[in-house]
Amino acid sequence: MKAPARILVATDLSAPACHAVERAFFLAAGSGGELYILHAMELDAIDSLREMLGDDLLSVKAALNGDARAHLDQLTGDAAINRGVAARTRVAAGNPLATIADEVDALDAGLLVLGARGESFLRHALLGSTAARLLRKSSLRPVLVVKQPPHEDYRRVLVAVDFSPVSIEAIRTARRLAPAADLVLLHAFELPYEGKLALAGVDEAVIRQYITTEAEVRRKRLRELASAAGLAPVDYSGRVMHGDPAQQIAALEQEYDCDLIVVGKHGSHIAEELLLGSVTKHVLVEAQGDVLVICDPREAPDESS
Repeated sequence: MKAPARILVATDLSAPACHAVERAFFLAAGSGGELYILHAMELDAIDSLREMLGDDLLSVKAALNGDARAHLDQLTGDAAINRGVAARTRVAAGNPLATIADEVDALDAGLLVLGARGESFLRHALLGSTAARLLRKSSLRPVLVVKQPPHEDYRRVLVAVDFSPVSIEAIRTARRLAPAADLVLLHAFELPYEGKLALAGVDEAVIRQYITTEAEVRRKRLRELASAAGLAPVDYSGRVMHGDPAQQIAALEQEYDCDLIVVGKHGSHIAEELLLGSVTKHVLVEAQGDVLVICDPREAPDESS
């Protein structure tokens, strides 16, 4: 599969957001893709100071705009960061969430890169309907949330799969973005009504056998999934684990010292998954390394609904 032709990274110019810019340069240098850097400024927010600033309001806005452009120029001109990639930069006025969504669409970007802290997208992404609309609008695009300063290409990638149609795309995207990295495929599961079986009088040995049998079935499915994604057995490590998926993902991230987690979600559910305390949200909050969230484009929601 081809690497993303265009990468958009959104930054609020805070230090954590600048880590996202650095990672985007890594990815663009490795893939040969075009890199676009966006800084959205809600300049209308300072209109409340009109009475205080008077005629100086426009000059203050111009100064803020100029300062942002200078900051971007300094960032992109740093040879220690840009890795020889000539990025296109843009400072835009408007609501950051809406501006990011519009820019992703206008560029037809194959990847959106964001910082995980500061005044970044993620801070807003866990709140309110505006973020939900943005996530729905961007659900066709992989979203990379950068949590760590990048010092090298990704070394080890953990891909969490649930055997839904997007799982195979998650594996392929991981291989595309980190072709030289070690790949760990994880399927974590809990069984229906598992917690109530003992209460219903089912013998503990029967429950354990139920789990053991189901785990073997899922190991076979994991091998079949990897093969369908084009992986040979030597190309990955496969793990099937019984337990809460979010907890197992966190445990395996530490065990394998992974620097990227890839989570695939159904397009029709990504906004709800990120906003309502799901596995994806827990991974975004708890993961030590970066997190890539992708959706199956065939299941993208209808914006008219």
